[in-house]
Amino acid sequence: MARHTSFRVGGPAEAFFTPPSTALLADFVGWAGKAGIPYRIIGDGTNLLAPDSGIEGVVINLKHLRKIEVIAENAASADVTLRIMAGVRLKVFCQFAARNGLKGMAFALGIPGTVGGGMMMNAGTRDGSMADVLVSATVMDAAGAIHEISEKDFRFGYRFFSWESAAAGEKAILLAGAFQLQKRCRDARMLRKEARDRLCDRRRKQPIGQPSAGCFFRNPPDGPGAGALIDRAGLKGMRIGGAEVSAKHANFIVNRENATSSDILALAAAVRGAVRQKFGVDLEPEVRII
Repeated sequence: MARHTSFRVGGPAEAFFTPPSTALLADFVGWAGKAGIPYRIIGDGTNLLAPDSGIEGVVINLKHLRKIEVIAENAASADVTLRIMAGVRLKVFCQFAARNGLKGMAFALGIPGTVGGGMMMNAGTRDGSMADVLVSATVMDAAGAIHEISEKDFRFGYRFFSWESAAAGEKAILLAGAFQLQKRCRDARMLRKEARDRLCDRRRKQPIGQPSAGCFFRNPPDGPGAGALIDRAGLKGMRIGGAEVSAKHANFIVNRENATSSDILALAAAVRGAVRQKFGVDLEPEVRII
């Protein structure tokens, strides 16, 4: 899994599957269900910590499901609805929107991973989140059947997304999302400049280029953010094994030198303990830990 996660850590999966089409994914899901073989979707692995011991069953990456299409336009309101498949990288989606003068995805600039992963995590920043633009979702149930989930059945939270559908079930595989953006042709240059500026700002403030999973901890609901608390606790540069609290952004744990999953977990636990002792705040991981 070190080859398939942005942390560059993790032992082997029993099998790794990248279906080239939804039809072959449906075939596999139906077969695996009957055979009792476990499987999990990992997206682009940018918000994931895989164990050193590896993962039981089949790990599925949807990177080949990457179609972008316009499915509706409203000239009166300037609304444009796009259907984006789960394997499309958020970076590519944002570039497509900026290039075509579509407003609404600026919040996602610089966020790594795929659209599918971004939907499941309700990815976002202070400027917005996926909940602001997602209007429907396409999912595959455990038998391989495809269902459309409408906005009224969505449940969003902080870095959380699920749906209520008796037909599809909550554990269905997310295949695509429909996103409503606004056409701003006259502002296309401004949108592209905004994209460049935001990306430059992220590169300046975050340890881009070092293996990590982005912000490791969720921000507390009240008070200073996780990064500020870790910084005030004097933990920047703290290191266990090959894992280190970034000196550039305290809420990033980076794989500084051949770190293991155990190194990262031990460092995260030490950070949580120090912040709890100093500020009485219990930080919760934002990274998915298997």
